[in-house]
Amino acid sequence: MPILSCEQQAQLAAAICATAETLGQTLSASAAELMASDLADYPTELIAGALQACRRDLTGKLTLAAIIERLQARDGRPDPDEAWAIALCAYDESDSVVMTEELHIALSAARPVLERGDKIGARMAFKAAYVRLMDAARREAKPVKWTLSLGTDPQRRVAAAEEAGRLGRLPASQVAEHLAQLTHAPATAEGSTIACLITGKVAPFASAKVREHCAAIKAQLERNAEGAKAKQEGGRAVKAVDLERRKTEAARALAELEARKARQTPTPDRRAERR
Repeated sequence: MPILSCEQQAQLAAAICATAETLGQTLSASAAELMASDLADYPTELIAGALQACRRDLTGKLTLAAIIERLQARDGRPDPDEAWAIALCAYDESDSVVMTEELHIALSAARPVLERGDKIGARMAFKAAYVRLMDAARREAKPVKWTLSLGTDPQRRVAAAEEAGRLGRLPASQVAEHLAQLTHAPATAEGSTIACLITGKVAPFASAKVREHCAAIKAQLERNAEGAKAKQEGGRAVKAVDLERRKTEAARALAELEARKARQTPTPDRRAERR
């Protein structure tokens, strides 16, 4: 469904005619309306910027292709060389970067080549995939979508979020949310795991790996506790049996002692006979 309403398309057609006049060209209303209809999938602010760019630097006739070319240059997607530089930063697991959807997919395609150490081949594979994905997204007039990919270096996490805000790649509200989480979250996966074990709660922004690690450690601790309890109960049972054995032996020894005393003590009649 087009982004622009019928009224907005009519206003756009008038703006296209006015732009053509500034370039010394007369454009019919029907042609301008067709061009406005073809541009209806783009946001108005991007179209306005593209028409302004046409008025400033276009030397030939105003065409739909000229407008779309300038629209695409203003959609916020990095060119292939800049995208490759971002991809290399993202390949370093310690770094945090903001990537577009097309950049992320293209990096996944080039990663196997990069892991083999063929940086030139990886760059070629990346650029081929990125250009194909970017062209497809632009043909469909899909707006650029940036996401923050967090690395292991805690300092780079905050810096990447702040840089994304300065460049306008993430909305201010999303940047503030990221910064709040990064400020209060443990800096490393190990820190997240320790916090989980201390508090008994897993942070909502913890990775699947951290969650899995916490669950494994918790299960191991429970098994250790059960083993210690069973060992303690077993020790108590052994002590109880040993105590009963010692009681029995003590009673037997006492009985034997009493019997010996009885044998050694003479009876009264025998004492009389001796006198």
